[in-house]
Amino acid sequence: MKFVKAPLMAAMLGVSALSLSVAGPADTQAQSSTPIDVWALRDVVNAVDLSPDGKHLLVHINPSREGEYLLQIYKTDDLSTPYRTLNADPMEIISAQWVSDTVIVGNAWEQKRSTVRRQEDDTYNYATYSYNLESNKFTKVNENLAVVEELPDEPDTVLVAAPDPNAGQGVDPFAAFRPRNFYKLNLSTGAKSLVLRGTSKYGRVTFDSKGNPRFAIGQDSDNTVKTYYRKPGDGSWTQFGPVYDQDDHENLYRFLGGFQGIAGFDPDNPNIGYMIEARNGADKASLWEFNFETGEYGRELFASPEADVLGISLNSIPGNDHLAAAVYPGAKYERHWFDEDEKALYEALEAQIPYSHQISISSRSYDGRTMVVTNRGPHDPGSFWLVKDGQLAKLGSRNPLINQESLSDVEYIRYPSRHGDLTIPAYLTKPKGEGPFPLIVLPHGGPHVTEVISYDEWGQLLASAGYMVLQPQYRMSVGWGQEHFDSAYGEHGGKMQDDKDDGALYLIEQGLVDPDRVAMFGWSYGGYAALVALSREPQIYQCAIAGAAVADPAKTFRLGAGRAGSSAPKALIDWAERRGTIGINPIEEVNKVNIPLLMVHGDVDSRVLYYHFEDYKKAFEAAGKQGEFVTLEKADHFYRTLMYTHQQQFYTKMLDYLANDCGPGGL
Repeated sequence: MKFVKAPLMAAMLGVSALSLSVAGPADTQAQSSTPIDVWALRDVVNAVDLSPDGKHLLVHINPSREGEYLLQIYKTDDLSTPYRTLNADPMEIISAQWVSDTVIVGNAWEQKRSTVRRQEDDTYNYATYSYNLESNKFTKVNENLAVVEELPDEPDTVLVAAPDPNAGQGVDPFAAFRPRNFYKLNLSTGAKSLVLRGTSKYGRVTFDSKGNPRFAIGQDSDNTVKTYYRKPGDGSWTQFGPVYDQDDHENLYRFLGGFQGIAGFDPDNPNIGYMIEARNGADKASLWEFNFETGEYGRELFASPEADVLGISLNSIPGNDHLAAAVYPGAKYERHWFDEDEKALYEALEAQIPYSHQISISSRSYDGRTMVVTNRGPHDPGSFWLVKDGQLAKLGSRNPLINQESLSDVEYIRYPSRHGDLTIPAYLTKPKGEGPFPLIVLPHGGPHVTEVISYDEWGQLLASAGYMVLQPQYRMSVGWGQEHFDSAYGEHGGKMQDDKDDGALYLIEQGLVDPDRVAMFGWSYGGYAALVALSREPQIYQCAIAGAAVADPAKTFRLGAGRAGSSAPKALIDWAERRGTIGINPIEEVNKVNIPLLMVHGDVDSRVLYYHFEDYKKAFEAAGKQGEFVTLEKADHFYRTLMYTHQQQFYTKMLDYLANDCGPGGL
C-alpha cells in the first residue's frame, strides 16, 4: 500500500470535481428530472468517522465517477484541505474506521479473477490493513478480518474475526453458524493471537466490550440449534433455553431473521444482558433483561404490537455503553427511548438537519462535544454532518449532485392480503404530478430481510421518470413477527406472489394507479418474483424486469448450494423442499410466459451464479417468447460491485425498456 495525492473532498465541490458530463437522457426514454449520469454514480462520500479524541476525521471518498475510493484525513479544526490522502494501490480501500485516537483499521479489495469458482466465492481478493497516523504507515494483514470489539482497555489491540464471510458483500444466507476464529490483532505489528477458535456448535459468538465471549448460538451434530452463555471470567459455556430442531420450519425465523439473541450488556452490572426474544408464545420479538448469574430472564423492557425489536442502540459517547433505545421497523427504524438525554439530542438534530429522516450519531468524541451525524431518507441520499462546539456543518453527501427538492415523497402504507390472514406493510414512492400513475412493483431481495423507508435509488430513479413505486413487505419479510414469516412456508411463487399483486390491486382500487400500466422489477429474490410474474393468470402486469434473478432454484440445490454445509445433493434438495424454498421454478414455466421480459445479470455474480441467466435465456428463446437479455460485464450481485459504467448501462436500458417495450406502446 502506498500514499498518493488526490483531489479535495468531492462532496464539497461541484460537477467538475467528478469529471461528469451531464448529458440528458435519450429522446426515446421516459424523461427523468435528473440525468442518468448522476443516478449512476457510486457513492461519492461512503463514510465519515471521527477519531475518539475529536481531533481528526477520516473520509472514505470517490473523487471521480470512474475512479477508486481514497481515504482522506482532515483535522477537525481545519477542514479546508486534507491532512493526509491515502490509497492502497493496487488494491482499493472499501472500508475504514478509527479504533483509537491515531489508528484506523479497514479492508481493501482487488478484482483478480474473471470467473466465479463457486457460489459465495467471488472474483475479488481482500486484505485487512491498519494505518497509524503518527508514524504515517500502513500495516497490511493478508486476511479478510472484521473488527468485533475495539477493546478500549487495550489501546494497541482490537478483537477481530476471521474469515469475515460478508466483507464487501451482502449477507450470506448459509453463513449463520459458519465457524469463525477470533483473534486479538496488534495494530502496530499486524500479529494475531488466538482468543477463541470457532466451531459449528458455537457458530455465532457475541463478546462484551472487554473482549470476553458471553453468548453463542450454534448447530449441534444432531441438526439442532442451541444457545449458550458465559459469565464474566468463565472459561466454558453453559447451555440454556429451548433446543430448536432445524427440520421444523417454525424454527427458521430465529435463524434466518438473524436478530434474536443477545443484544448488549449492562455496563453497571456485567451479569445483566439485554436479550431479544419472542417469549411465552408471543408472535413478536421483544427486549428482555437476562441474568447471566442465574441463567434466567428478568423484566420485559419493551415490546411493539406491530413489529419485532431488531436491536438496541447505546449512548453515543464512547465508553458509555448504557442502553439508549430499542429499535424496531415502521416507517423507518423507530426508536423506543430509555435515555432521555440521548432522545433530546436526536430531536434537536432532527430539527436542524434538512429533510431529516433516519438520523444517526455515527461517531463521537470522548467528551461528547464533537460528533459526526448521518441522515438518510427519501429526500437525502445520505448526508454527513459535523457537530463541533455547538455548531452544525455539512461535510458531504453520498450523491452531492442530486437535487434533494426534486426527490419524491415516500409513504408507509398497509393493505390486506386476499387470503385474509395478513395485513402487508409497504412503502409507496410517489412521483410528482397527479395520478393515476403507471406503477412499478419493486419487491426486495432476500427474501428474509428487513426493509423500511430510506433513500432507495431505484425507487427514486423510477419516480423521477413518472412511475409510482410500491415496495411490499410480503410474507417472509423480517421484522413483522413470526406469523408474517411462517405464512410464507412453501409459498415461493404462491401466497408470497399474491402479496405483491394484492398491493398493485389495492392501489388500483384507490384510484392511484392505471390498471393498464403496471410492471414488476426486482433483483435477486425480487428477480425471481419478476420471473414468476411472467406467467401469472390472471395477468395484471404489462412486463417484468428481472435482475440477478434466481431462475432455477432447484439446480442451485442440486449443485450443492455453494457452502450450504452438505455434500449430498439429494439431502440439499430435501432440505430446500422441507423448508419451502424452491416453490415455483421459473425455468420450468417458460412455456406459460405471457408478457415481455427484460433480464439483467452480472457475469461474475457470486450469489446467484450466471448460469441462471444463461440457462433461462436459452429456454426462453427456445419457447419463442418476447424478451431482451443484458449482461453487466465484471459485475457481481451486490450494490457496491456495480460500478458507474454498470449502473449507467442498466439504468439507461431499464428506462428505455419501460417507456417503449413494456407491453403495447410501453408503460
